[in-house]
Amino acid sequence: MRRSYLLGQLCEDKLAPDWYAQLRSWFDEAAASGLVGEANAVQLATVTPDGHPAVRTVLVKGLDERGIVFYTNQESAKARDLANQPYAAAVFAWLPLERQVRLAGPVAIVTRAETEAYFAGRPRGSQIGAWASPQSEVVASRAELDEKVREVEERFADAGVPAPPFWGGYRISPDMVEFWQGRTDRMHDRLRYRRVENGWTIERLAP
Repeated sequence: MRRSYLLGQLCEDKLAPDWYAQLRSWFDEAAASGLVGEANAVQLATVTPDGHPAVRTVLVKGLDERGIVFYTNQESAKARDLANQPYAAAVFAWLPLERQVRLAGPVAIVTRAETEAYFAGRPRGSQIGAWASPQSEVVASRAELDEKVREVEERFADAGVPAPPFWGGYRISPDMVEFWQGRTDRMHDRLRYRRVENGWTIERLAP
């Protein structure tokens, strides 16, 4: 299966001066395009305690100059990976736009205030699910999960749902961000922002 990439190009003279401005520009274009189902989806890669790679899709819920933020159960497999090795890589794959963005860097847990502020704005069903799901653990059946949901719904029937103490956010603060634009004949544009001792440098990579 082959296709030609014809939609755009990425040149140094059109690049934003910093990685965040460039990522925000591309992110906003992807979100507004109507072509990308979930522009904030990334494939998140971690390393297991026994040294194996692990990857899954998560949704980015924070994006600023400090990095990207996602939220999860802090007893999940990905959280255990990050507790052991607090470094991760992620990819935004905006395939209809013939673009992707790779980034990698150290990971830190966000403040509890950030977690609680974000959680308060989630749909109630998602709030219930955060309490009910023992994420990444083996369960006997779907019926067992549904029962856990019913139990949590009853527990908070007459009240708001607080953020679980075992649930929170992680921020990847990138030391590398690479922007990829598909071009013809597989001669793609790859421009990378890389953290150096006194700031950042921008490099073109061979496709």
